[in-house]
Parts: sequence; structure tokens; C-alpha cells
Amino acid sequence: MTEIAITHLDQGARGEYHAKVEGSDAIGQLTYVRKGDAVVADHTLVPTEIGGRGVAAELVKALMADARKFGFKVVPQCSYVEAAFRRHPEWADLRA
Repeated sequence: MTEIAITHLDQGARGEYHAKVEGSDAIGQLTYVRKGDAVVADHTLVPTEIGGRGVAAELVKALMADARKFGFKVVPQCSYVEAAFRRHPEWADLRA
């Protein structure tokens, strides 16, 4: 199993989740904009050199875990996050 470390950079109105894969300098990211009590997940980007390892899925899982922990909703503007909501019906209550 590939080791993926997720970090969260909260910049107030905007934020990013970063994914670092063991053995690579490439960084996957999920960016968002805060709108009231929700966050708009606007982009998920995983460089090709770390693609195919579940990086994007781990980024979305981190966002959803924080949504549950801190009580905010998620607006899936990004197509990957939209697809993740369809794959994970247990997250339906987190959708704005």
C-alpha cells in the first residue's frame, strides 16, 4: 500500500488539502472556497506521476472527515468530488 500523507492549509476564505506520496516530490491537491457555513470544493488535481494510487480519493476523504468533524457542508463544484458523493451515499448528509 502506498503511503499518502494529507495536510490541510486553511487560509480563511480559501483552503487546500495536499497529498504527498512516499517517494515522490509531486503534490496532489484539492482546493476550496469557504461560503458561509459551507465549502465549495472547486478543484482536485493529481499530477500524473502520482496518479492511479488513490490520491484524489484520499483528498476527498480528508475533506469529508473535516466536514463531519467541524460541522460544515460541501458544495461539489469539482467533477471528482461530485462523483465521490455518488460513490459514497454515507456522505449525503454532508452535501450542501
